[in-house]
Amino acid sequence: MTIDNSIIASTAFDPKNIVKTDDDKKLKAQTDNFEAFMIKKVLDISLKRENTLFGKDPGDKIYNSMYNDTMSKALSGGLGYSELLFNFLKEQNIK
Repeated sequence: MTIDNSIIASTAFDPKNIVKTDDDKKLKAQTDNFEAFMIKKVLDISLKRENTLFGKDPGDKIYNSMYNDTMSKALSGGLGYSELLFNFLKEQNIK
């Protein structure tokens, strides 16, 4: 017995479908940026390397900040906070 998944796949929720206009795209970009900012703050706090095995170099703070920034941008949009905020602002008609 085989199951036809084509109907399910075509009706599955796709977050890209909620973004319809240019204003929606701009709002979604801003909510993704806000989520990335929040993730970066969490990473900055949680990934402090105070007791390291090796000595500190002058560029450690810069490297760690760049690493956390890249990780936060990669993780943004996937935790659901951005989508939650987007839907709330969309319902409130805030632009």
